[in-house]
Amino acid sequence: MMSEVVQRTVSDGVAVITLNRPDRLNAWTVEMEQAYFSELDWCTESAEVRAIVLTGAGRGFCAGADMQDLQALGENGAAARAQERRPQSYPLTVPKPIIAAINGPCAGIGLVQALMCDLRFAAADAKLTTAFARRGLIAEHGISWILPRLVGPARALDLLLSARVVLGEEAAELGLVNRAVAKEVVLEHALDYARELAVQCSPASMASCKRQVYADLTRTLPEATSTADELMLGSFGAPDFTEGVNSFLERREPHFAALGG
Repeated sequence: MMSEVVQRTVSDGVAVITLNRPDRLNAWTVEMEQAYFSELDWCTESAEVRAIVLTGAGRGFCAGADMQDLQALGENGAAARAQERRPQSYPLTVPKPIIAAINGPCAGIGLVQALMCDLRFAAADAKLTTAFARRGLIAEHGISWILPRLVGPARALDLLLSARVVLGEEAAELGLVNRAVAKEVVLEHALDYARELAVQCSPASMASCKRQVYADLTRTLPEATSTADELMLGSFGAPDFTEGVNSFLERREPHFAALGG
């Protein structure tokens, strides 16, 4: 059964996961986190899902941690609560592509969730901020690992130290998001991209590419090349390679096997 704070729909091979606390700009809570990760589990196992889009209900993506939830963490002991939680990097391990459609305010742990998606499309006027330094916090939840890899150390430090607000257009210029589009079309833009992946791309190939990219961030070039060579030899004997070649020669859409199920 789905949670009220996170909703899921599936169509055309694409699952849309919506953070659903619009009256609070989808402020993050432990309940929302557990529900979101559970939805990712479901999408991983579902043969119907080939790509995932994450967005927010109403006018926001996720305005950061719910302050009441944060206060409770401070009072009850964050260390004990943290032991019960999966890492915020969990989406990076999901074998299917996850695309963030940032439709509005995206701050703190909300920005972390967007950065832990594989791609990001943002509304041109969406406000993004790390927020942590202005709340007396540190660079939380692995953002100090992912952010420099996306925008470089100097820009990452600018965004972390100042916790300044950047709009979607500047975020695209910095490399924080893949592109910025009009607010009215940001979700449809993400859906169009996800549908293209669902129709044209091998789920097994996408899963391998995703694993390679994140694993290779901590590998040397010779290690990455050696791994790729082994994977390439295996892919030549896989059904998806035959189907990919045949669909190209026959000028038709491919019929790749699903993941999950």
